[in-house]
Amino acid sequence: MYQINFNEPVHIYFIGIGGISMSGLAEILLSEGFRVSGSDRAPSPLTGRLEELGAAVYYGQREENLTSDIDVVVYTSAIKPENPEMAATDRLQIPLLTRAQLLGQMMQNYKLPIAVSGTHGKTTTTSMISQILLENNSDPTLSIGGIYKPIGGNIRVGSSDLFVTEACEYTNSFLSFNPRISIILNIEEDHLDFFKDIEDIRRSFHAFARLLPAGGTLIINGEIASCRELTDDLTCKVITYGSSPDFDYWPKDITYDASGCPSFHLMRAGGKEEVFSLKVPGEHNVYNAMAAIALADLLGIPDAVTAEALLHYGGTDRRFEYKGKVNGFTVIDDYAHHPTEIRATLLAAENYPHRKTWCVFQPHTYTRTKAFLSDFARALSLADEVVLADIYAAREKDTLGISSQTLQQEIENLGHRCYYFPSFEEIENFLMKNCTKDDLLITMGAGDVVKIGENLLRK
Repeated sequence: MYQINFNEPVHIYFIGIGGISMSGLAEILLSEGFRVSGSDRAPSPLTGRLEELGAAVYYGQREENLTSDIDVVVYTSAIKPENPEMAATDRLQIPLLTRAQLLGQMMQNYKLPIAVSGTHGKTTTTSMISQILLENNSDPTLSIGGIYKPIGGNIRVGSSDLFVTEACEYTNSFLSFNPRISIILNIEEDHLDFFKDIEDIRRSFHAFARLLPAGGTLIINGEIASCRELTDDLTCKVITYGSSPDFDYWPKDITYDASGCPSFHLMRAGGKEEVFSLKVPGEHNVYNAMAAIALADLLGIPDAVTAEALLHYGGTDRRFEYKGKVNGFTVIDDYAHHPTEIRATLLAAENYPHRKTWCVFQPHTYTRTKAFLSDFARALSLADEVVLADIYAAREKDTLGISSQTLQQEIENLGHRCYYFPSFEEIENFLMKNCTKDDLLITMGAGDVVKIGENLLRK
């Protein structure tokens, strides 16, 4: 495998440089003096920023974009062998690295690399940690899987030995990482176009935990099923959090303010107690916060700094994000695209001021929709009214005989009314006629469903 030497910057080319993670890695390399170029389908704010920093970006992926002066090419699992630029790397005999392999090598350039993993909550927890480190003046380098307004994007280049990144399990990419501290938030079935089943996913997370050296630390949600199976053979320190005194950290007396945001007494093994308040809604965020607090304690950050930072944390883009009001109803956007995430978001919405909850859901991928069909139906039924858009295919093709109308039928079989429209325009017209004052409209999904709320706010 090609090895990056940070003392000898080279020319690195990214196929798909505008992706949320790829662009972040490119920005870090630019700050380290590397020559960076790459391609993407169309201009975006992320590619524009890279160009301002000195990257050469090509729009459209073509063989001629690759030149013999490129030392290594970086790609993601979304890039297929028939991609013309991949063919050019073979012809020019340019070494290849996956995005995960590059990130793993970059982590070795820092004394304290921290990786945040889990089926859900990675971006929120990474952002909470980022807020704490920033308010502690720790000057970290950050790689976040979403846009985080306090750093003006998804990446921050710091000058300390702290590096914090999300760690995604899809295609086992996080097994290329080199963390000294890891967080595992939860483990559930997902990405079943790659993993065989939940046991296959658990094996992957177990392998991720075993990457930690003897002097490292794992912070893990102790309520993950059979958690001890994942930790008993580890040589590193293990810190747990959960809902009871069986764990090192647990919450007591959770209450909610008028916006559904929780406050709680954090209990620690040894008896230390502290009150924390959040400005993001939902009980699931109490658990995300506990993971962030456990890390802050490990790093020796005072409770007063951590508590103030969590109080200032206002969320990231597309995580229960307030978009505005139109015709007297509130528009929220959320990235939830797994039944557990949908359930958490809709339960959080119950504590948010509203008359009736409308959920406009855009299923993400045919594989996920088919695998969790009944779970999606039950989770979405927590909303008062459900409206479905067509499935967002992402990397897939329609070969499974599944559609949003299939999900609509599943929801209606539960005795819950559900609407389906094939176009965003039809959905928007329907909502403008039927949403009324004090209703709460949540656009939900990992695709482009956010456009529906944004279009409504322009009407």
